[in-house]
Amino acid sequence: MFLPNRCAKAGANLLLQVQTIRPKADINLSCATKGSGMRFLMIEDSEDLAQSVAERLRLDGHAVDRAGSLAEAEDCLSAAPYDLILLDLSLPDGDGRGFLTRQRRARRDVPIIVMTARAAVSDRVDVLDLGADDYLTKPFDFAELEARCRAVLRRRGGASETVQRFAGFTFNPLTAQLVVAGEARELRNRELRLLEILLAAPERIFSKAQLCDRLFSYAESVSDNAIEVYIARLRKKLEGSGARIDTVRGIGYRLSAQ
Repeated sequence: MFLPNRCAKAGANLLLQVQTIRPKADINLSCATKGSGMRFLMIEDSEDLAQSVAERLRLDGHAVDRAGSLAEAEDCLSAAPYDLILLDLSLPDGDGRGFLTRQRRARRDVPIIVMTARAAVSDRVDVLDLGADDYLTKPFDFAELEARCRAVLRRRGGASETVQRFAGFTFNPLTAQLVVAGEARELRNRELRLLEILLAAPERIFSKAQLCDRLFSYAESVSDNAIEVYIARLRKKLEGSGARIDTVRGIGYRLSAQ
């Protein structure tokens, strides 16, 4: 399945129909629930629940794609990488346990949290044995969902220490705090996610298309210069540290130490 480059043309017609909640603004995380922005795939056929969950996760700085069936979920996974999957079990075209089994047999290690109304202990044991990273019974509290997402991502990343240090600055993705020369600097949600991506692989060159795929969901129209805008903002936030974001002409961007 072909998906258009969302950085190439704003408002392009998307072939993959996924539903997401568009943020009203580039929310300042100091005024919202703070967290580390990731790209999530939510496999849920209840539109109301999907919208509510996506809206809350977007406040945390995450990009969220929604698949209403297993077939749509497979299309999403073939088109883009995801940091976390939220999986319902009862779906129009099959049982989520089959999807979970296929992912693990294919050695795909994307963390999966099952969200379901099935509350029996045997159901929880079953999906955990099949390879789920966590299990959440509906109805659930949004704060608990966010906490479980953070815990699963920390475990999968092997992170025993949350704070990251690089070239004269420290960064805590859970509190959205960047400190340069003892000065705390606020990061907005896209800036936060962009720094996480670059900091996860210093000296690696990321193309605009790769950054778009990690920063935006498919339902969002992205202008040609969107990545340039966020790169410029992040460069200003890093001023005074020993870090720089290089532009590799014709290829992309990389985080380096001066």
